[in-house]
Amino acid sequence: MAEHTTASRLQLSGLCFLLQILTIILFAVFVRYSPESSPDLCSLQLNCSRRNQDSGFQHPRFRDVHLQALLGFGFLVAFFSRYGPGSMAISILVMAFTIQWAVLIQGFLYSFLNGKIYVGAPSMVSADFCAAAVLISTGALLGRANPAQMLLLTLLGVTLFTLNEYTLLSLMGVSDSGGSLTVHTFGAYFGLMVSRILHQPRMDKRKEQQDTGHQADVFAVVGTICLWIFWPSFTSATVVRDNAEPWAVLNTYFSLAASTLATCVLSPVLYEEGTLQMVQIQDAALAGAAVMGMAGEMLVTPFGALIAGFLAGLISSLGFRFLTPILRSRLKIQDTCGVHNVHGLPGILGALLGTLLTALATADAYGGRLELMFPLVVPGSRTITDQALRQLCALPVTLLLATLGGCLTG
Repeated sequence: MAEHTTASRLQLSGLCFLLQILTIILFAVFVRYSPESSPDLCSLQLNCSRRNQDSGFQHPRFRDVHLQALLGFGFLVAFFSRYGPGSMAISILVMAFTIQWAVLIQGFLYSFLNGKIYVGAPSMVSADFCAAAVLISTGALLGRANPAQMLLLTLLGVTLFTLNEYTLLSLMGVSDSGGSLTVHTFGAYFGLMVSRILHQPRMDKRKEQQDTGHQADVFAVVGTICLWIFWPSFTSATVVRDNAEPWAVLNTYFSLAASTLATCVLSPVLYEEGTLQMVQIQDAALAGAAVMGMAGEMLVTPFGALIAGFLAGLISSLGFRFLTPILRSRLKIQDTCGVHNVHGLPGILGALLGTLLTALATADAYGGRLELMFPLVVPGSRTITDQALRQLCALPVTLLLATLGGCLTG
């Protein structure tokens, strides 16, 4: 046993050393800071993520996104007393490597010019979005993968996330600023497929793993507060237009509120204890924000955001009660943190909502924002129906890449 422990520690140490040396060498060869006085490099390229076009970028926005990725998603995997501090340590390790690797992989696709990758603060926002997706994936594997395996998952997960994001945002021209598909759906189903490959029949059931106690409640409280404070900034961080940002912020807040109420409606009915758990409030916040990832910057209207959030909260609660046992018993997928219910299903719902809102978009309703939100529609390159079809097709593309990539990684 001692030899096995020593081998595991040396494996982690050696892998961290090799990966860090590799990234240092690649940074030295390719990565440079983008000159402040130069024109936006993104405008010089045909295919480019809209995230890199944010000329009005503000550093507080980066701070909020960074804190959301680290604290909000970090505490997602920390509310089990059995794994709490250890899972937070793994989350920080994963995020530390993800930021470096994502800057490289995304840089080669989005900001590679004259043999160099030019990075700035927006590059870090994109890296944090990637880190969020990877942290969602790790939530499905909590307790069944060691830190070295998590690093390998990160190595492949970042690459596949960037490939999916590039396909959707640049090649297909899909609008998904808050990441319903690129972050939540991809991260959830990528992690679930890795979990399926790593299935171990003797593992404890999720309800037995959920060793809730004082420590777990504290983690859930802090995580929920971080989600409420920082998630509206996370959803609106990649909105290019300053005048469109309030839509994303307000829609996210309304959705968070409605999803919380939905959980309070169902939890006393679905569970015998009848008392509302803080973990359930945290799950509601995650689901309510995930559903606004694509539709947040669109004209949802306040009551529409409330409806979407309420539905996301209902779907999440029903998923924990009925779908999770089916995934575990029938499909042999052990979803430790329930990412299927708080990220996967709400992400799919958000994609469908975004498709519907795109199909209903008109110049009269959006005014000048239509051209900013769907740049290819107004010049006549495509109709609003074509844009809606692309938004819809982005869902199976994401699911395909996530499932195949998860199988490969597992």
